[in-house]
Amino acid sequence: MDLEVLSRLDGQVLDRSSDIYQRLLKERIVFLGTQVDDTVANLICAQLLLLESEDPDRDVFLYINSPGGSVTAGMAIYDTMQYVQSDVATICMGLGASMGQFLLCAGAPGKRYSLPHARILMHQPSAQMEGVAADIAIHAEQIIYTKRVMAERIALHTGQTVEQIETDFDRDRWFTAQEAKDYGMIDQVIERSRQVATA
Repeated sequence: MDLEVLSRLDGQVLDRSSDIYQRLLKERIVFLGTQVDDTVANLICAQLLLLESEDPDRDVFLYINSPGGSVTAGMAIYDTMQYVQSDVATICMGLGASMGQFLLCAGAPGKRYSLPHARILMHQPSAQMEGVAADIAIHAEQIIYTKRVMAERIALHTGQTVEQIETDFDRDRWFTAQEAKDYGMIDQVIERSRQVATA
């Protein structure tokens, strides 16, 4: 697959900075630097699948600076991270909030990192609902289901209990990089790229 195809969003070629992302992709670096939506998720999933097809035994490096976004789009990225044979190392820089936090902690065990001044936000999923009462009830059930699934996944990756996660993300919970490490979201706070394990 041509890398140029992966630098297109909604059929339009990105600006000249897309050359940077193509060069990073050749180094097995995927960059999430925006809100997570369907377009971004499709691009990142395609990049992960491409890199696995090129060499399933080499790591992929997912850099995260994201305020979060769509749960369904984020779950597509999450499932693809778990699906590919390549280890996906995660590195937080700047902000890893909401779905950004979720993806950060889902990196390969031992390969989840944060730069020292990154901020990480964990909270429960939310949604705006409108419509007739029956439809609102259906949406509410889905939100409760999604909340439980996310709590179970975060617990799996952090070593915390599901109950602890549900308590902690009931309201916005902010972490420094060191606090995220102590909580089990990441494995190491790093200051230099050479500190990232490569395979």
